[in-house]
Amino acid sequence: MKKKLLSVLLVAAMTVCMAACTNQADVNTDDSAAEESTDDAAAADDAAAAGEETASDESAAGSGIRVAVVYSGNLGDKSYNDSCNEGAMKAQEDFGVEIKSLEGTTAEEWEANFLACCEEGYDLVICSSSNFEEYMKEHCANYPDVKFAVIDTTVEGDNIQSISFAQNQGSFLAGAAAAMFTEMTDIEGVNEDAIIGWVGGMDIPVLHDFYVGYEQGAKYINPDITVLQSFAGTWNDPLKGKELALAQFDQGADIVMNVASGTGPGILEAAKDAGKYAIGVDLNQDADQPGHVLTSMVKRVDTACYLTIQSVVEGTFQGGTTSYLTVADGGVSLTDFAVMKEALGDQFPTEIEDKVAELEEMIISGEIVVDNYEGFGANQ
Repeated sequence: MKKKLLSVLLVAAMTVCMAACTNQADVNTDDSAAEESTDDAAAADDAAAAGEETASDESAAGSGIRVAVVYSGNLGDKSYNDSCNEGAMKAQEDFGVEIKSLEGTTAEEWEANFLACCEEGYDLVICSSSNFEEYMKEHCANYPDVKFAVIDTTVEGDNIQSISFAQNQGSFLAGAAAAMFTEMTDIEGVNEDAIIGWVGGMDIPVLHDFYVGYEQGAKYINPDITVLQSFAGTWNDPLKGKELALAQFDQGADIVMNVASGTGPGILEAAKDAGKYAIGVDLNQDADQPGHVLTSMVKRVDTACYLTIQSVVEGTFQGGTTSYLTVADGGVSLTDFAVMKEALGDQFPTEIEDKVAELEEMIISGEIVVDNYEGFGANQ
């Protein structure tokens, strides 16, 4: 059974956040308004007290719930894993759940960590990536009292909730931005060649879905553009990422997209060292190498992790369901180019920002349909 449960929750959560961030109107300071201000202050105190009580109730609701998050890599990657961890830590703060994080860099460690969580009786086990798919298929049915969630792929099972993203849509926007940027030869480090690059971590289907969108977006802008592709074969080797990015810069690329988790910082460093440019991934990496990261393709792994934990706390967890978070849901997007705008000043090509906004609306409306790698998409 496939449902859009998390998509609905995501939109609702964003609506609440937007409402909470709305600026209050200026308050009049004349004598007649003073009494109203006093009344408002009292009401605000009551509301604050009620809010504290609600927060306390939520924490109490999560007390005693134990959640394990298993990672196919290490925290500190400033990318995918850290995004997932941010969601878990926010849930811990908001709901009072117990969180245990298990990191691993090899297939043997991934399976061992996963099985340990199954045996230790956690209420919820979150598998942070598609690297856990085969272990879940083999073992989840043996632990019917444990709730499982997997991010970035779909695994069927009555006690499994799957959350995937339209990374192809976000990458389409990134590819379009890269194709436009490589034409800005008045910017230092941008050459005459219509060549851009892409460096991934492990050679797995979800990364091919990234690449399909990236290439399509680039060719939407320039059908004759060349897109270089490399895989590092690892999530945890920044030196390898740097080596591959530098090789693509040597082949004529002046901007390379990073899709490599803990390998990715090396890609961004290569852009700085070569006087070139990069695109970040998963988290906002624009300020990691200021002036050398055009934008980042943000993937709301944090939201997926948080909402999954929330569903267990509130008793709304539904196994056997799949969510697919798109550009329209706010599940994927590009950052706002603010760091690059500051770095380039008047040289910043505002037409890129305008075109990206236009393309985003075209994707949402269905005027542009972004291709998927085989096996990915809303019906995966």
